[in-house]
Amino acid sequence: MISKYKRLYLSRIYASFGLALLFYTLALGVSAQSDEVDKVVVAEMQRQKIPGVAVAVIRNGKVIKEKGYGLANVELNVPVTSETAFKIGSISKPIIAIGVMKLVEEGKIGLDDPVGKYFPEAPDTWKGIKIRNLLSHTSGIIREAPGFDPLKLQPNYDVIKTAFPVPLVFAPGEKYQYCNVGYFSLAEIITRVSGKAWPDYLSELIFKPLGMSATRTTSNFDIIQNRSGAYVIDGAKMSNAESYRALRPSGAFYSNLKDMIKFDLALENGGPLKKETLASMMTAYKLNDGQLAPYGYGFVVGAYRGKKRLGHGGSLAGFRSDLAIFPEDKLSVIVFANLDSAIPGIIANLVADVYIDFPEAARPAQ
Repeated sequence: MISKYKRLYLSRIYASFGLALLFYTLALGVSAQSDEVDKVVVAEMQRQKIPGVAVAVIRNGKVIKEKGYGLANVELNVPVTSETAFKIGSISKPIIAIGVMKLVEEGKIGLDDPVGKYFPEAPDTWKGIKIRNLLSHTSGIIREAPGFDPLKLQPNYDVIKTAFPVPLVFAPGEKYQYCNVGYFSLAEIITRVSGKAWPDYLSELIFKPLGMSATRTTSNFDIIQNRSGAYVIDGAKMSNAESYRALRPSGAFYSNLKDMIKFDLALENGGPLKKETLASMMTAYKLNDGQLAPYGYGFVVGAYRGKKRLGHGGSLAGFRSDLAIFPEDKLSVIVFANLDSAIPGIIANLVADVYIDFPEAARPAQ
């Protein structure tokens, strides 16, 4: 007969074995998903002819994938890593919007403030435009200022002023239409209200506290560690992409995978903002007629296969990026690519397919 002490000993052994088996099984599942992501990314890189891609997957507040694929520099045969610096394009817009909303929290800016409060020289046509319209792309201002020149260094406000004489495309709040001039204007307002150059303000508010040491404004001249090349493809020929000399607030920053993971993780807790403030930024803006725009304050608000999809895409010459947040599943996917024609949003969605159990009705036909 087995004594009670021996039974207790054996039960502990069986329990330990069962727990170990559970962890092993879970590890196999995670490994299988990781392998599937590799297959998806490599296949899509080949299809889109992308030289280099960086991918991160964050789930339930933990990084489960952080990997570079292909080449950051084709000429020097340098591989992409999680420290490779890419131009992130319009993923810069949520960053600028967070800067504005911090000033709103502090009572230094009002969402219903007219733009003319900060730009006294603005024409009468701009008087009905509010800060919330600039944030949500509902201002009616043309997308690009006539005076913007990608090869010319000039003050932001000089660029903004060239849009003053151009008639509004629609009345403020009437429609949604993507507008880079709006984010030039928001960056200038940050500078005027905070008393600091907008890159310095955002660095002090976001980058330094989060340890985002690789994130900085774009430059053709500064030494930027682990800078990726930028490429275009014409038929079968790949070449270096044109490099903008101008600094665009609407697509201002270089960053890498490690830094953007820190940014995404901070968003779970509101980052430098209150949680309710960040939630308002990720809520679709209500137009004058009550319909919802596909955008909040600095964040795209959309859906993929029946699931809410938040985030932003980005593009600059030779670079494409995508930050995809699936809040219902506590999943984020970050994708950077160094090809002008790349569509990283497709990669982000295919990676999400690996981890999310989408509704059956949303699944594509076999």
